[in-house]
Amino acid sequence: MSQGISEFPMPLPDRAADMPPVSREDVLRARDRRSVLDARARKRAFRLLWLLAGPGVLVMLGENDGPSMVSYATTGATYGIGFFVPFILLTFVMAFVVQEMTVRLGAVTHRGHAELIFQRFGPFWGYFAMADLVVGNLLTLITEFIAIQAGGLYFGVPAWLSVAIGAALILASLALRRYATWERALMALAVFNLLFIPAALFAHPSGAALAQAALTWRPIPGGVTVAFVTLCMANIGATVTPWMIFFQQSAVVDKGLTTADIGEGRVDTAFGAILAAIAAIATVAAAAPLFAHHVDVSSFASGADFATALRPYLGTTGATLFALGIIEAGLVAAMTISTSSAYALGETTHARHSLNLDFSQGKLFYGTVIVSTIVAALVVLIPGAPLLALTLTVNVIATLLMAPALLFLLLLVNDREIMGAHANTWRANLAGGSIVGLIVVIGIFYGLLTVFPGLLGK
Repeated sequence: MSQGISEFPMPLPDRAADMPPVSREDVLRARDRRSVLDARARKRAFRLLWLLAGPGVLVMLGENDGPSMVSYATTGATYGIGFFVPFILLTFVMAFVVQEMTVRLGAVTHRGHAELIFQRFGPFWGYFAMADLVVGNLLTLITEFIAIQAGGLYFGVPAWLSVAIGAALILASLALRRYATWERALMALAVFNLLFIPAALFAHPSGAALAQAALTWRPIPGGVTVAFVTLCMANIGATVTPWMIFFQQSAVVDKGLTTADIGEGRVDTAFGAILAAIAAIATVAAAAPLFAHHVDVSSFASGADFATALRPYLGTTGATLFALGIIEAGLVAAMTISTSSAYALGETTHARHSLNLDFSQGKLFYGTVIVSTIVAALVVLIPGAPLLALTLTVNVIATLLMAPALLFLLLLVNDREIMGAHANTWRANLAGGSIVGLIVVIGIFYGLLTVFPGLLGK
């Protein structure tokens, strides 16, 4: 006897009943994905790149933050455009190597960095990485408000008002409740990081001197001293920091990138690195007149002092552009850094974490941004705080914290169980391992100079 459909021993399971309901977050991400698939199907390369760009540009220009630009200005004022022009280029190559691994990790696993560390290495190392991130992020967030305050002081705005406006703008950005809109708004704001380029042109830098510095890595006025090593560490910390790894990987996931988008993710990251490197070198060149005129910047309290000191050499317009650039640097970085903390905390507590969420759905996510922003803003308003010293110290701390963050990253991108064919090649491991080695060596050297200040005889 033939067997009919009615004679099956048991009904098929209702799989739809077992699936979670489709959320607003899912719908918004699906809409973005549909646009990407349509652009790829129509072979519209530039539109495709435009749709997929964002995390790389934001993370690179976001890392050109308040303390970074002050570090670059201090470098130009202390050493001119010699050694540090090619050194800064090298640090952005390092940043690209690190962030390219981050793009692959996010696109392949669809998991944030904190979540992956917990899953692959367990709670102990997960909380260790979180502590590394939280300490670094809070200190850095404080310095972003220092930059906002400094820029405001140049224009005669009271410190409390500049900080209040900065905090209000950061919190207002959360009201967008849409990752794509938030990303585009920040990218538009991040363009103003390039204000340091016209500011540098007012300093009339010598093209021949810049080319000579890039080719010879010289001069180093005063030789290798503790101050020189400190600025080297500050410039590395101005370019390669733990929050960048956490932010870009989470942003890649929130944006919905897949393995098919890794190529565009690399271009996005490389373009961001190029723009940020140009702005960084421009900042060094803009501050170089202070070196040429033997202006002592060690007593400067904030970035506002740099803008004021540069006015006789750059003119009012150049100094104004410099001050506006400092404000932008602090504002964009504060938005991205506070968001990276929110992503990481949501990932480790298994709470929902996305800029596509409503406030009722993302209380922990949005609450983390709000609380960290308010705390950092209040710390900056403490009377008598050593603002410039804190700004430079934060970049040094970021360098010291980078080694363990990079080790976790290298272990994860070499895990073929989760990365498959997208795991690191030997060349990527050589580049990543060299960066870890360089950071560790400079950190040890700095430690020795701190304990034995007479080691170099200077």
